[in-house]
Amino acid sequence: MTRILFVCHGNICRSPMAEFIAKDIVSKKGLSDRFEIASCATSNEEIGNDTYPQARKELQYRGVPFTKREARRFTDSDYRYYDRIYCMDHRNLDALMYMTDGDPDGKVALMLSVLGRQEDVSDPWYTGRFPATFDLLYDACSALIDSYLP
Repeated sequence: MTRILFVCHGNICRSPMAEFIAKDIVSKKGLSDRFEIASCATSNEEIGNDTYPQARKELQYRGVPFTKREARRFTDSDYRYYDRIYCMDHRNLDALMYMTDGDPDGKVALMLSVLGRQEDVSDPWYTGRFPATFDLLYDACSALIDSYLP
């Protein structure tokens, strides 16, 4: 089983969107038994809060199932448990490098690196561009899951 963790600042917009998109992709491909997918935050700001309403609205509009959840912060045990950890932007990447003592196991990467890009996934909480964020995350999650297939 491959364990994937998505990380953003508050765990209410980008990382839960990526989590639910990736879960939907693996479900539609009949691969749910081969992946464990989750998300978390680098900050404490939104701990306990559900996915942001506009993120839920975009997921619903696109037909991606989601569940009620609570934002949580990255822990040392997450680093040990997950095989790959994808950060939504360079700020999150820097935070995880600090939190993991430099990523000694080489598990941490930028989300868009799966598309061969080293740019950030902009935070729609600030930009309001939830459809554009969804499209970018869908492309990245599709490429990520496909990279594990023969």
